[in-house]
Amino acid sequence: MTVGRIGLGTAPIGGLFRAVDEEQAAATLEAAWECGIRYFDTAPHYGAGLAEERLGAFLSGVPRAEVVVSTKVGRLLRPGAARPGDEGFFGAPPRVRVRDYSADGVRRSLAESLERTGLDAFDLVLIHDPDDHWEPAVREAYPALAALRAEGAVRAIGVGMNQTAMLERFVAETDVDCVLVAGRYSLLDRAAADGLLPRCAERGVGVLVGGVFNSGVLAAPAPGATFDYAPTPPATLRRARRLAEVCAGFGVPLAAAALRFPLRHPAVSGVLVGARSAAEVAANAGHAAREIPEELWAELDRTEGGR
Repeated sequence: MTVGRIGLGTAPIGGLFRAVDEEQAAATLEAAWECGIRYFDTAPHYGAGLAEERLGAFLSGVPRAEVVVSTKVGRLLRPGAARPGDEGFFGAPPRVRVRDYSADGVRRSLAESLERTGLDAFDLVLIHDPDDHWEPAVREAYPALAALRAEGAVRAIGVGMNQTAMLERFVAETDVDCVLVAGRYSLLDRAAADGLLPRCAERGVGVLVGGVFNSGVLAAPAPGATFDYAPTPPATLRRARRLAEVCAGFGVPLAAAALRFPLRHPAVSGVLVGARSAAEVAANAGHAAREIPEELWAELDRTEGGR
């Protein structure tokens, strides 16, 4: 399975941090297509199914063979009243999330995701955020996905998390095709470089990197910016601003360096970047195309190494 070096994450069009209307979501997806993006990542978690529904509506109008689509398992959606901003999402339909990493839960989750998107199959399915659920994830969810892969129902399987330790265990103890590591291989957090990326390279496991802006602060290091889905600590904000100053000295936006940084590692297959508007898609596409001088990378390494 080939994944484009830049993919679109759909959490923002599912209402992450603030609601996005149908028109804006459709324009975001259309802009991504026009920019040449052909990999789209989604999940039931994103807007309690809203992102999957919006992505499916868009994909119904493009050639399916030209697109790579991933979704995730581990959260089932059930009817229920959710508070505005529940788990960080706004404007979501009246559904609640129920954690379920059982084999039956995996099959039901996948069937429901296919129904929401209108797709016949997904290219990649990831076990989503099993941080406190190692045993059911590795003993039930993974074998269920491996069986679906063997049957040809999915092309590739993996795990997506915001940490590295458990991802390393999955790589060592299972036959996953790839991992999605969010926020742990960025200009502010290089934890994945210590063990996960080398282990993936050794095992031939693909690596997708999400959260390259650490949920916001590396896109715009200003008061009110978020870091790992929460308010940015003052010390982290100071670090981000220092990185922005270094980048400015080379005439490069911090966001461009943040987006391009993971792609320098040979183990990284691609980067997922979320967007909530056509303007954000265009900005990210510009950042992805920007050439970054080697001298800047060296200076950024020195800046973080000397903090």
